[in-house]
Amino acid sequence: MSKVVSSADEAVRDVGDGSVIMLGGFGLCGIPENLIRALVRKRSKNLTTISNNAGVDGYGVGLLLAAGQIRRHIGTYVGENKLLESMVLTGQIQLDLVPQGTFSERIRAGGAGIPAFFTPTGVGTIVAEGKETREFDGRTYVMEQALKADFAFVKAWKGDRIGNLVYRKTARNFNPMMATAAKVTIAEVEHLVEPGELDGDSVHTPSVYVKRIFQGEVFEKRIERRTVRKVVASP
Repeated sequence: MSKVVSSADEAVRDVGDGSVIMLGGFGLCGIPENLIRALVRKRSKNLTTISNNAGVDGYGVGLLLAAGQIRRHIGTYVGENKLLESMVLTGQIQLDLVPQGTFSERIRAGGAGIPAFFTPTGVGTIVAEGKETREFDGRTYVMEQALKADFAFVKAWKGDRIGNLVYRKTARNFNPMMATAAKVTIAEVEHLVEPGELDGDSVHTPSVYVKRIFQGEVFEKRIERRTVRKVVASP
């Protein structure tokens, strides 16, 4: 059964106010940029976003912040976004910072149907405040709860019409695990192909997890920072 929709705007048609949304990407690599722009146009508000970072000012998740659509953000690193910093300091948005490995495992657990797990990460710090702790083999662990969402926005390199996805290199990042942890997973792809064109052994996200898929129109593929060495003249 084809799961193709005609555009990003159609794909986000039922993302309403108060939705919890996972957004794939690491920095600006592998982000669902077409879906983000469509959600800005839709103007859904009071959103909870779950993403490794919050984009940068004026791009990625930063567009949702600038539009005032996010109420709460759960992530691991936000140092590239000055707007988010000011919004947190002025109480305009709730920020939950999670150690990156714990963040990954909470999403994986959500997709696997595991409600919670124990980890030594964060024991004795503010990360563990208000959470249950237990001792295993003489070491203290803190309990972390799984993360799940109403929607997962993921970006893949290739996908077929029934929803099988292949990611490319670093753009794979959080996308596969997020695809398993939401009620509705929406995939934007660079190349939309027919069923059977993908090598089955190369599929990273099976079609069973994907509800909608479309070929993105514009992929800017920005990076946060570009650092190059100065040219040194030969002696």
